[in-house]
Order: sequence, then structure tokens, then C-alpha cells
Amino acid sequence: MQGGSSGIGYGLKYQARCISDVKADTDHTSFITGTLSLREENEVHLIRLSSGGTELICEGLFSHPNEIWDLASCPFDQRIFSTVFSTGESYGAAIWQIPELYGQLNSPQLERIASLDAHVAKINCVLWWPSGGHDKLLSIDDENIFLWTLDCSKKAAQVQSKESSGMLHYLSGGAWDPHDMNAVATTCESSVQFWDLRTMKKTNAIERAHIRNANYDMKKSHILVTAEDESGIHIWDLRKPKSPAKELPGHTHWTWAVTCNPEYDGLILSAGTDSTVNLWQAPTSAEDKATSESITEPLNQQADPLLNSYSDYEDSVYGLAWSSREPWIFASLSYDGRVVVESVKPFLSRK
Repeated sequence: MQGGSSGIGYGLKYQARCISDVKADTDHTSFITGTLSLREENEVHLIRLSSGGTELICEGLFSHPNEIWDLASCPFDQRIFSTVFSTGESYGAAIWQIPELYGQLNSPQLERIASLDAHVAKINCVLWWPSGGHDKLLSIDDENIFLWTLDCSKKAAQVQSKESSGMLHYLSGGAWDPHDMNAVATTCESSVQFWDLRTMKKTNAIERAHIRNANYDMKKSHILVTAEDESGIHIWDLRKPKSPAKELPGHTHWTWAVTCNPEYDGLILSAGTDSTVNLWQAPTSAEDKATSESITEPLNQQADPLLNSYSDYEDSVYGLAWSSREPWIFASLSYDGRVVVESVKPFLSRK
């Protein structure tokens, strides 16, 4: 079905492409996002949903020295986040901390805790282990994967290990397995590669063309969802990686981002350069279908897995984030700097 806008909007001053759930904030439903302006001073916005759920409030506004290409909130400290940024000539990555009493300061400044400065190639993303406190970080550039040890108290990050992806593979991003802190998937032009961080060696691969994004299922182990430029969305059971367990049609243009709901099985969001966000219900097995009572009209073989299309955007949608605190809420970010927060409660059965 097509959905008009029932969402709550918030406008950034400049273009933007990344938004993150502030998972460690257990008191508010909040998100953090950053802008992408080559000439103007860029901004990081900490925004939260009002207690009544009717408006988005700017909780904090901070200047950031360069255009932000990737941003991720620390899952165990709500004041810490990472960015990948470009000066226009080169790329860098850093870990930042929001000042403790930022709400009482006239012009609060972000504190740079650590620079991830071991990269020579173009950095694409920084990954935090999504399942809680862990003193390790991953950063991925075009050619290498780095494992860092982060010490926030000493304001230091040290490279623990690194490994090259190989001559024929240019890495574009990755996802850290929430069920196994030693397992990570990296995406590149022609495959998804799986790594064991203890040895920094590849353990497996899925050969697919033009994978844009990958995301692990937070609830079920062994499930990975991929977004592919033209061929849509694929759900993989990594115990049987030769072919996808399920295929979804994707977007009318490139499918750019995909993310699994942190609570509801088989509930997936995708976004694309067709200025649309799609909400899918796609259990991966007969067992899942039998237990999928949290969704109205459980998926059967004939049912349309597309629950809703949110199409009230004027630009490509690059950023997607489910709320961990209220998992029926998600935020999207289109390239023109517009944040929209929506509730998927109409598609969830009453418990």
C-alpha cells in the first residue's frame, strides 16, 4: 500500500546522508545525525522525540569540522559517537564525546576522544559491536579492515590488528554480528565477505553483484539481509549461503539501505534513491510464520510482503534507523536534510 506522510519532520540546514539511533539513551527516543556540506560549517544534531510523540526536539547542536559521510552512536554511552568525514581532499575518522552539561552551555563543543588515523585508503565506515559494552571498534576502508582497542578514559585508540581485503576487492562497508563479537561481514562490489576477528581471516563469502548495504537480524542468529543496487533485497541464512532464503523486490531505482527491526521478527525497512522507504514483513522459515503473531495478517506464500511504502520524500533516502527504545518507531533521512520519524504501530497487532 502507498502511505502518505503521517510522520513527524525535522529539517537540517544542509544536505545529509547518515542517522543513528542513540541506543544508550534509555530515557528518550533519540537519534543523532550530521550534515554533508563542502563549504559550510557542518553540524551534528542530537534530536529526540517529545514525550507525547508529536514533535522532534533539538536536544543538542554541535559544529563538526568536515562533511560527514558516516555516523554511528556508541551503543553503551549516549554521549559518544563516531564519524567518517571528508575534507574534500582526504577522508578521516574520529570518536567524539558530547560535553556532559551541553544543555547549559552557550556553544557546546564536541570533544575529539580519538582519531582513527591509521588509514591510507578512503575510509567508508566505523562499526561498534551492537550488543553492548565492548572496548573494540572496527573501521573499514577501500582496502583494509582495522580492529581497534578504544580507551575513552585515556582518550586513545590503538590498532589491535588489520587485514587486507585482497587485490580484487574494494570494500564499501560492513556489519558486525550482534550474536558473535568475533564475526563481521564486509561488503564489496561483487560479494559479502565474512571474517573471524580473532584471526583476521576470511571464513566464507557470498558472491553477489553490487551489494550496497548489509544488516544482521538482531533477534535471530545466522540471518543477514542485503540491499543490492538493482536486484533488490535478499535475506540469507548463513548456514546455507549458496542462495538467499528469501528475495524481496527492492526499489524502482537503487536500493541503498536496509535494516532489521531490533524486536519484531522479519520486520525490515529499506530505502532507496527512488525517494521511498519500504516496510516489509518477511519471516525466513515456516517456524517463523507460525510465531509471527506480532504482525497483523501474518505472511503466507501468497501474501504481499510489502506492508507499506512511505513516499513523501523529495530526494534520495540514504539514512535509516530503528529506535531500540521504542522498536515500532524509525527515523529516515533524505539527502535534502529532512528527518522523518514514523510509527509502524498500525501494522503491529495489539498485544
